[in-house]
Amino acid sequence: MGLLEQIRTPADLRSMSIAQLEELAAEIREAIISKVSRSGGHLAPNLGVVELTIAMHRVFDFSHDRLLFDVGHQCYPHKLLTGRLDKFEALRTSAGISGFPEPSESEYDLFRVGHAGTAISTAVGMARGDSLMDTGYAPDTQPDGKRVVSIIGDASIVNGVAMEGLNNAGTLKRQFLVVLNDNGMSISKPQGAMAQYFDRVRVSHTYSDFKKGAKELLKHVPGGKVLKEAYHRMGEMTKAAIAEESWFEQFGLLTVGPIDGHDLPTLIEFLTEARDIDRPMVLHVKTTKGKGLDIAEDDATRFHSPKAFRVARDEKLGCRVEMKKGGRSFTAAFGDALVDLMERDERVVTATAAMPDGTGVVRAIEQYPTRSFDTGICESHAMDMMAGMAKSGLKPFFAVYSTFLQRAFDQAFQEIALQGLPVRLCLDRAGLVGGDGAVHHGFCDISILRTLPDAVLTAAIDESSLRQSLEFMRQWEGGLSCVRYPRDDIDARFGDAPAYEMGKARLLSAGYEDLDANRPDVAVLAFGTPAIQAADAIDSLGDEYRVALYDARFAKPIDEQLVRSLIEREIPILTLEDHSIVGGFGTAVLESAQSMGLNTSGLVRHGIPDHWIVQDSRNDQLKQVGLDAEGIARMIRHAYAPNQHERFVAKPAQRVETKPSATLGV
Repeated sequence: MGLLEQIRTPADLRSMSIAQLEELAAEIREAIISKVSRSGGHLAPNLGVVELTIAMHRVFDFSHDRLLFDVGHQCYPHKLLTGRLDKFEALRTSAGISGFPEPSESEYDLFRVGHAGTAISTAVGMARGDSLMDTGYAPDTQPDGKRVVSIIGDASIVNGVAMEGLNNAGTLKRQFLVVLNDNGMSISKPQGAMAQYFDRVRVSHTYSDFKKGAKELLKHVPGGKVLKEAYHRMGEMTKAAIAEESWFEQFGLLTVGPIDGHDLPTLIEFLTEARDIDRPMVLHVKTTKGKGLDIAEDDATRFHSPKAFRVARDEKLGCRVEMKKGGRSFTAAFGDALVDLMERDERVVTATAAMPDGTGVVRAIEQYPTRSFDTGICESHAMDMMAGMAKSGLKPFFAVYSTFLQRAFDQAFQEIALQGLPVRLCLDRAGLVGGDGAVHHGFCDISILRTLPDAVLTAAIDESSLRQSLEFMRQWEGGLSCVRYPRDDIDARFGDAPAYEMGKARLLSAGYEDLDANRPDVAVLAFGTPAIQAADAIDSLGDEYRVALYDARFAKPIDEQLVRSLIEREIPILTLEDHSIVGGFGTAVLESAQSMGLNTSGLVRHGIPDHWIVQDSRNDQLKQVGLDAEGIARMIRHAYAPNQHERFVAKPAQRVETKPSATLGV
């Protein structure tokens, strides 16, 4: 039996020698590589924090103390050390565990988290809460109180929310530790002045060249007088590692490091001293993303969250990586279409927020570097920058995951829609996203953008329609516009798409051009790729029903002429969307019909139900919510005869039952 199999709780780490901990680190890496190579998942981020995670759990008791993750895609070692080894084989599925922190799984997970920048602020809240509840750590009066630790990456810390958290963290008068995991990477290379600062720090500081002028430094730091007390509690090694000119000192956070994030004895010593410092501080830890797997270290971007892969080593050909292949993705199609737009129109510019590969913008950056921008994990800034570029007369296209769009909704409202500026939003990962689960589903982009006056919302069903929607947006100057598309491969069954015409749907079923001459039993209005599954559902029904299938194309404005034509002919309507049923496309159709004074009793809406959808494959998630062919066929029957056929009702997947978070005093 290996050491990892012997770990029941993190307390077991405290009886292990350094040699055993290093052996355990190797076993954890082996377990992660083995699992991710077979099923996909976040690889390089987790390999980079193995020793750091072991050291934190060795020094702190996070069944009592607080551990807050930023983003959370680096939590696999944490899960393996906190009693979830038996569920790890089913990682990122509903039968196993989430790839992100999940409180329903374990008392060691405090927040469901998958977005960057939040850990410092939530940690400040827990620190203040524990102090007010008289349960927080204080060396003299509450030595057994709860300590608070947040771990955040160098790319995440530039996020606006992280800055706000730092600004407040410096005002705390108690223990508060920020562990900065500095690996020189986000998903791709970090951008901006802060990334350049960290590059300089990594080059200029080592353990041996830290100056000893900490006492003098503290006189000039905001809060320096109270930080002197912390200084006296430190060991000589930590005093020597105080970073005198650290950027974080300006926030009132004592800063130590950078230290080697893969040196277990050093990590344990520094964390042990930091554990008892009763003032806010930053421990700057230098790690290597992808550590322990050469191919991941060499190409951390590619191996950030890869598909299943196999490493083939050949004496002549060297090391080759064979990844599980799929069809052509919407992301790849968007990247090619964007480059074509930029080639045809010199006013087209583009931006992404730290996702050049994930959104397909990497091709534009390579070919048009002066018109393509990666802002880092700064969606709000990127949206405002796009507004400024639109005001200057350019045609900006902002490529962003749907789940991250809401982080910049205020800017979409105030700086874009309110100003009537033509900024184009390209929403990748719209709808259900598969293994990343609830933290990454793009389920509310329609509902939030639909509230903005004059916004134009479109969706693509394949590459041809994606290109047509982008061309429509390029020419549209009336205000904010968007196109949404899923994390999926493209199905090209519907052939070349005609140009998008404002607020007009496209008939996909031949023979129903004249509804009086050929009246269908049911009309299906599909917004986006559910049209593909609907086509399969219609085929499965055979001659049972006559169904007219429409690619709705627009969620705003709705094709009111089509809706009126169908309702006045008493043709039942089924709306489909890979989006929340609350406030989405179907709701827009319903509201439109009501505003026209039409009878809506024959209108049935179907989409993502009003509960959280847990991690699983995208196909399994579509089946779970009834957006697969079988579920849609059932809904077509129900729409035709509501009293004779049962509609599809999605039920929440069961989460892993464990001790509730209340045991931690939340």
